[in-house]
Amino acid sequence: MQDWWQDTFPKSRQSITITDANGYPVSIAYGEKGTGKPLILVHGIGSWSYGWRYNIEPLSQHFKVIAFDAKGNGFSDKPAYPDQPGHQAIELARIIQSLCDEPALVVAESLGALTALACVESHPELFEKLVLINVPIFPQGIPNRGMQVLSSIPLDLIKIVDQLRLASFFSPLVRYIFAIERQDVVVDATAITEEDVYWITYPYIEFPNTITKYTEDLQHAAIEIQRLQQKLPSLIGDIQENLGKITCPTLILWADKDNWFPVKDGEKLQRFIPNSRLEILNNCGHDAAATCPDQVNQRIIEFLCDR
Repeated sequence: MQDWWQDTFPKSRQSITITDANGYPVSIAYGEKGTGKPLILVHGIGSWSYGWRYNIEPLSQHFKVIAFDAKGNGFSDKPAYPDQPGHQAIELARIIQSLCDEPALVVAESLGALTALACVESHPELFEKLVLINVPIFPQGIPNRGMQVLSSIPLDLIKIVDQLRLASFFSPLVRYIFAIERQDVVVDATAITEEDVYWITYPYIEFPNTITKYTEDLQHAAIEIQRLQQKLPSLIGDIQENLGKITCPTLILWADKDNWFPVKDGEKLQRFIPNSRLEILNNCGHDAAATCPDQVNQRIIEFLCDR
């Protein structure tokens, strides 16, 4: 396989060092393409910049596109120390501050979109416009069977799997499982290619501690969802309570065939954010950016270029 970063970005893979939510320096991998206003792409849980493979080139015709791997994901650092729930929003703010010298256009999907909501509520000055895609703002539970299993396994056991590099040893099985699970976020399973599976699973197979950090994030999410349902203080509840304070223009994109989060969640979200509008993506699953890129790119460009 060729180097995806080199094939996608003029300067291939670059990196910046930020101070993470724990106060430690961490290296964040990113790629940059195009000129103009900075457009930050924020991927979902367990993903990395490859998730934007069909969006980077079209969007770079209008903006300076910056795709980064969140800490613990992709080619960014995966520190062995534990993280606390909500670290992603703190680190997103520091990434934007490091890479942008003006308020950014931010496009975020799934858990990345929830992170972006938390970030814009605490740092509105960093955002010029915001695009949210299939955001888990009103979750009823962990939406996927594989995620549910991982979120219930003791983290120490997952660490052993990572330390022994079992994902690398059993790489064909890992790719097979991912290919099966990916059917949950697409409409047409025949569109899942061998190359896609190879790159989606690459960090899990090649980089130690990737599965551990993914599982840790899942377990945090499970706890926060449980607290939300029990009407206890939670990070998701805090985000919900502050939606009305978001002032930047916001576009909400929602897939009509999202198996994880229903369209009614998008309709509800639109009512809470004052300066927002909702648009439905037709015949599209949860991973909209990768599986319905033409619709997604068109809606993003029209919204962000609208003065």
